[in-house]
Amino acid sequence: MSAHPADSTVYRHLWSTPELHEVFDDAGRTRAWLEILAALAQAQAGLGLVPADAADAIREHARVELLDLDAVAVQTRATGHSTLGLIRCLKQVLPEHAREWVYYGATVQDVSDTWFALAMRGVLDVVDRDVARCQAACVELARKHRDTVMCGRTHGQPGLPVTFGFKAAVWAAELGRHRERVAQARPRLEVVQLGGALGTLEFWGAAALPLLDAFAARLGLRAPELPWITARDRVAEFATLLALVTGTLSKIGNEIYELQRPEIGELSEPFTPGQVGSITMPHKRNPELAEHLDTLGRVVRANAGLAVEGMTALHERDGRGWKAEWLVLPESSLLTGAALGYAARLLEGLQVHGDRMRANLDARRGYVLSEPVMRLLADRMGKHAAHEAVYAATMAGLDAGVDLGTALRDAGLVGPAGLTEAELADALDPARALGAATAFVDRVVGGAGS
Repeated sequence: MSAHPADSTVYRHLWSTPELHEVFDDAGRTRAWLEILAALAQAQAGLGLVPADAADAIREHARVELLDLDAVAVQTRATGHSTLGLIRCLKQVLPEHAREWVYYGATVQDVSDTWFALAMRGVLDVVDRDVARCQAACVELARKHRDTVMCGRTHGQPGLPVTFGFKAAVWAAELGRHRERVAQARPRLEVVQLGGALGTLEFWGAAALPLLDAFAARLGLRAPELPWITARDRVAEFATLLALVTGTLSKIGNEIYELQRPEIGELSEPFTPGQVGSITMPHKRNPELAEHLDTLGRVVRANAGLAVEGMTALHERDGRGWKAEWLVLPESSLLTGAALGYAARLLEGLQVHGDRMRANLDARRGYVLSEPVMRLLADRMGKHAAHEAVYAATMAGLDAGVDLGTALRDAGLVGPAGLTEAELADALDPARALGAATAFVDRVVGGAGS
């Protein structure tokens, strides 16, 4: 039986991916911990701290397949210690000459925090790959719909015309910045932990600093400037980075959620035959993908707050925030992986209804083009006076239920004292009111490979 949705046979697909689940389940975590213990023994052997034959035996036997994880669980509960149960069970499968040399001088955070670093590296590989996939889908949408005119909206209401390509380009650029953040964070996050009891490496004497470097090299990680037992900014940064990524995915999901409302009908997420929206209302096609992106993002953002709380660690060791990270880091990683998979499906299969976008724009009867009208009048009466005049005309026109052109004529803003009919026609052409929108699309599409 499973208590967390990410472990559920029925619901796992909503909250994790098989790829990342293997990183954080009992077998995956234990496999990584054993790799860390073997790397530590071999680094110590290279410095004469551990007999070479003992280090070789530890490397040979530090395999999860040789352990009984149920027995590890029993010993963990019996000792009340997060690592000693594993050590006891590992010693049982080691030859006698190697048993006293495993976990030699290390402490629990040396293992668990180094595992954090390995896990963060693996998760960032997935995040970078899948963000790139989502970005490519957005770039393709931007390219394809560079000139697909639609209502731009502010405060949920129609504002000026934009193109759907412009909207997709905004998404693509934001995702691109997350890839930059991933690359920039790696040197800070992919760092071993080796501090011993209090972070001073006292146990290993003069060999301490060479051991730190050798241990990091064995794992393909960096050596920190000093141990980070109570310096939890790395985990906080990682959790915040995942929150930023899923924040963008939530934003995209919410936008698609809103624009596929039937009364707007400008977008549709991909639909799989047999997919059921409601067990009581058979007609429903719910925005499952778009909606779930926001669900996942909310939890990841909340978890980032918990990770930041862990930065207020006390003295030279504080288990409170560190143990909370054992929940935050795996859960946020699993949810982010799931969100990226759903986002890629959503964006790659997104249906764009350009005809409905144009119909919704035309249904505004020209009022979304009040700014181009105001801009033309500003050259004749001043910007603020033009705003007041167009504001009065539009408010009267909306109340009267007439189109913008009629409202402007009724207000005396078209004719000898105002705009010519040709100027009004130009001002009311949505294609002339896009500003640099298409140029920005070209910048994003052209720079997508850089």
